[in-house]
Amino acid sequence: MKILRVIARLNVGGPARHVVWLSEGLKSMGHETVLVTGVVPAGEDDMNYFAEAAGIKPITIPEMSRELSLGDLLAAWKIYRLMLRERPEIVHTHTAKAGALGRLAGLMYRWLTPSALTGRRPRCHFVHTFHGHVFHSYYSPAKTKMFLAIERLLARATDRIVVVSEQQRREIHENFRVGRGDQFEVIPLGLDLDAFSDWKSRRSRVRAEMDATDSDTLIGIVGRLTEVKNHEMFLHAAARMKALIAAQSLRTRVRFVIVGDGRLRVSLESKARELGLMEHVAFLGTRNDPENFYPALDIVALTSLNEGTPLTLIEAMANERPVIATAVGGVADLLGPSTSDGDGYTICERGISVKSGDVESFARGLLCLLQDHALRTRLSAAGKDFVNANYGKARLLQDISNLYARLLAA
Repeated sequence: MKILRVIARLNVGGPARHVVWLSEGLKSMGHETVLVTGVVPAGEDDMNYFAEAAGIKPITIPEMSRELSLGDLLAAWKIYRLMLRERPEIVHTHTAKAGALGRLAGLMYRWLTPSALTGRRPRCHFVHTFHGHVFHSYYSPAKTKMFLAIERLLARATDRIVVVSEQQRREIHENFRVGRGDQFEVIPLGLDLDAFSDWKSRRSRVRAEMDATDSDTLIGIVGRLTEVKNHEMFLHAAARMKALIAAQSLRTRVRFVIVGDGRLRVSLESKARELGLMEHVAFLGTRNDPENFYPALDIVALTSLNEGTPLTLIEAMANERPVIATAVGGVADLLGPSTSDGDGYTICERGISVKSGDVESFARGLLCLLQDHALRTRLSAAGKDFVNANYGKARLLQDISNLYARLLAA
C-alpha cells in the first residue's frame, strides 16, 4: 500500500521518533511511505538527523509551522497537490497542526479531484493520531475552545482516530466529545527496545561526565524545556526535597539532572539560582544518546501538565529506572493500579503517581524513592517487564499495518 504520513515538524520529542520508526518499519515491510513535515522553529531542536539516520528523506513544506498563520492555507494546498501526485491509499496525520492541514487537504482530495467531480472519488482513507492533545494547559480558553471545535469537525472527515492509551481515549472522546466511539483505535507506542539492553554496562558513561560517584543519587527529568512539561515544578520539588533531607539529617548527596533544551532554559536556570539549587542541578541540554543518559540516572521524574503517553517514562522503564510522575493523560496506564498510599502520593504497580502541581507530595515521593531501595528495585523490575511485553517496535508496526489493511478491505 502507499502511505502519506504528515507531521507538523520533526522537533525533539516522541512524535518525531514515532513517525520515523513507522516510516522506516513499514518501508521494510514492503509498503511505500512518503513522510511530509513542516519546519522546526527557532528555539526548538531539530530531529531531521534522526530521519536521515533511518534512511528517510522527508518532503518539507516550509509554510507548515507551529503557529496559526495565513501560510497554513498554502500548506494545505501543497499537501493537496502532493496527494494528487502521489495518489496515496492511506493518509495518516500526527499532531494537531498536521492533523488539521492534512485532513483539510484530504477533503479537497476527496471532493475536488477531476475523478471525484465525475463521481469516482479517489480510494483513500484518513487516519489521525493524537500523541497528546491541546485541549488544556497549552493555550488561552478562547483559543482552546476554537481548537476543540475544529477537532470535532475534522473527526467527521476521519476514518480512524488513533490514541496511544485507553486513558487518552476516555479523555478525548468521553470528556471532550471528539469523534464517535467506533472511530477510535488504541495503539500504544512502540520503540526499539534492543537499544536499551545491557544498560548496566553503560551506567558509568554520563556519570563520569558529571563527576558523580557511585554513592551519588541522580534524579533526572527528560524533555523539551517548554511550559507544558512544567520543569519549574521539578525545581521547586527539588528544593523542597533538599529541605526534607536536611530536616531529617540524612547523609546523602542528591543531584538533579535536566536533559533537554528549549526557550525556557534561561528562565529555568534563573529559577534554580533563586531556589539555591545551582550547585545541585545540572542542565545537560539536548542529548542524542538515551541509551547512555537513562542508565546514569537513579530516579526519573515527569512533572507535565498534559501528556499522551510520555516516551520518556517508557524509555526510563526500559532501562530499569524507577519513575515518579504527575497523574496526567496516559501516565496512569504506564504506572498501573495503585498498591498503597503514601504521604500525598500514590505508590502504583510500576511507579509513583502524584497529583499535577502538588510540589510537596512530589518532593515526599522523591524522598520515599531515595530512602526505600527495595521499593525502587521492585518498581524498576515491574516497569521493565511491562514495557518489554507491551511497547516493542515490532508490535507497533504490526498494529498499524493491520489497521491500514482493515481500512482498505472495508
